[in-house]
Amino acid sequence: MRAVVIVSGGLDSVTLAHDLARRANAVHLLSFDYGQKHRKELTFAKHAAERLGARWTLIDLQASGISQLLTGSALTDNTVSIPDGHYAEETMKVTIVPNRNAVMLAIACAAASSEGADVVGAAVHAGDHFIYPDCRPEFIRSFEAMERLAMDMPSLTIEAPFLGKTKAEIVTIGSELGVPFDETWSCYKGGDLHCGTCGTCVERREAFQVAGVTDPTRYLESPSAVEVSG
Repeated sequence: MRAVVIVSGGLDSVTLAHDLARRANAVHLLSFDYGQKHRKELTFAKHAAERLGARWTLIDLQASGISQLLTGSALTDNTVSIPDGHYAEETMKVTIVPNRNAVMLAIACAAASSEGADVVGAAVHAGDHFIYPDCRPEFIRSFEAMERLAMDMPSLTIEAPFLGKTKAEIVTIGSELGVPFDETWSCYKGGDLHCGTCGTCVERREAFQVAGVTDPTRYLESPSAVEVSG
């Protein structure tokens, strides 16, 4: 099996890269600079490729001009602030980047076709479903069907093993795979340390607590809103 994996440098995608590197004959990691405020995550994606002995390609969507069309999101627009709080809050919808996964998957599928790979890896997970439409199972399966037709590749598979898993379950899987979690980046604010208060930091902290795995992340602040029960 040959695989092309979309890797942001975050906990989920790096865990998936480790998993596929263990199972595939060859793995190619693709990362995207779409003008995200937390583009420092890309350094962690590169480190993951080096650690796994995998090929790594950075796709610069800014240079292509595509990022100019992806405005209005807190992740890409300097006039929109990154919101703090839990993902369940309505304010988190401002972090949606229109059609982001469709753009990334289209490029990854094209690369897979060119390289003779039959698997494209995407690390979307269950916690993303209620906010991000392009992280839902129906989107992934529909996109897979479309790409099979578009490239006449009936064997192409978009492997998204975390679709039905929580962030905590991904942490457990990553721990079993020996993923160095301190070599992953989640924070949307992209500072020197994880801020500890934005939605993805809150989710990251909760995931380690629920999984019962030691969190090696250094946070700038401890959000008082994060209290994990059970």
